[in-house]
Amino acid sequence: MQPTSGSSTTGTAQIIALAPLKPDLCERAWQTAAHPTLPLVATVHGKGVTVFSLATLFSHSSLTGGHTRSVRSAAWKPNLPPHKLCLVSGSFDATAGVWRWDGNQAGDGDGEAALEREVTSSNARNGHENYDDDQESNEGGDKEWEFTLVLEGHDSEIKSCSFSPSGAHLATCSRDKSVWIWEDIGASEEDDEWETIAVLNEHEGDVKAVAWCPDVPGRNARRRYSPDVLASASYDNTVRVWREDNDGEWACVAVLEGHDQTVWGVQWEARPRPGDRFPRLLSYSADATIRVWTLREDDDGDDGEQDSGRTALGGIPNTMRRSLREEWVCTAVLPAAHHRDVYAAAWSAQTGVVASTGSDGKIVLYREDAEEQASVTAAGTTTAGPDTDQPMPDAAEGEPLAVQPSPATLPGSARWRIIGRKENTHGPYEVNHIMWCKRYDSAASARGEEEMLITTGDNGIVQPWAVILTEE
Repeated sequence: MQPTSGSSTTGTAQIIALAPLKPDLCERAWQTAAHPTLPLVATVHGKGVTVFSLATLFSHSSLTGGHTRSVRSAAWKPNLPPHKLCLVSGSFDATAGVWRWDGNQAGDGDGEAALEREVTSSNARNGHENYDDDQESNEGGDKEWEFTLVLEGHDSEIKSCSFSPSGAHLATCSRDKSVWIWEDIGASEEDDEWETIAVLNEHEGDVKAVAWCPDVPGRNARRRYSPDVLASASYDNTVRVWREDNDGEWACVAVLEGHDQTVWGVQWEARPRPGDRFPRLLSYSADATIRVWTLREDDDGDDGEQDSGRTALGGIPNTMRRSLREEWVCTAVLPAAHHRDVYAAAWSAQTGVVASTGSDGKIVLYREDAEEQASVTAAGTTTAGPDTDQPMPDAAEGEPLAVQPSPATLPGSARWRIIGRKENTHGPYEVNHIMWCKRYDSAASARGEEEMLITTGDNGIVQPWAVILTEE
């Protein structure tokens, strides 16, 4: 994959446009989701989903006919055998669709290698050199996908869907102001049976996005926290954090307040931090800001043991387990770079660099300087977080803690700075999504290890970008 245009350098990063994935979608595209382990990405547009191969850079297959209205999100189910695929699509028809692909149907069941051969051969049959936009690029691939189940229950448009790290739980959110949690209770990969285990109705506006906390190896070695933690972002200008209590009931444990317009989405930090600290949250908004939120952890006592009635789950007394209140603090507002809505931000698991994009068509890269501790100043500045002059707000018994961008200097509230910027990344069009993923194409210097960005825009282009980080 060779660069198609010049690079843009600001600070310590270069952003280089690579050849777009083919074919162009020729209609507004909303999101691209990377498979957790395989060289595949799924882009949602129109009433369907196009799956691209990151090895061949061409369409692998097309998922259509399952929805009656626009598809706005997609999520890959993790922890399946390499030759099996499961994708869930969330649609404005108020349903989520379950799609499955089985490589064994082609009579070639030796796992990941078989899938990669199929990905390559299905595109080779159509010829990369003389690709015809009117020709189906996924002749073989479409036959293996099956629309197996429709998840119904939301009263209005589904805006986002996300799988938990184990793949056991799926979260969906909607314009109906609710978050639904579904459990896959099927006895096997082929047995599609799902059950609704929670309906969360505490948001006061459309819920725009949901994201599960990742389970990074080593992070939970101390087992302070379960990896099954969910965050949601809403039109009510807040982020909410949800956990399951001992009785199997899901509860809102914190309300993160600080944005003054719609919060378009959230993403969890995937790169482990020193001291095995709980992952931070990134939120981005129509107010053109990006905020970093940190959980105030209780370091007293040994993990897994009770100390003076306190538990290992957030340091909450056993008598208060039903409320599970948590203190989250806004520890950084990233430097101002966007002048319109920030529709998406992505936190690299490899480097910790944050990439953002949105209505102004820019890509902006930010890096945290862990060596230079910043004092926590007034919210809205270009350094770190909140005003230290006011006490933390109290919550009534049994209510989640509403977290204002106020007090407290926490360890690790470091300074962020802009290290790269690229203008007009999709021409005059808005950019709806950005993500980090691995490169698998032949031009990658370290196949399956080197990272790149992919943006998805209103012009229907799925655009990869090489990011070259340089030392100052």
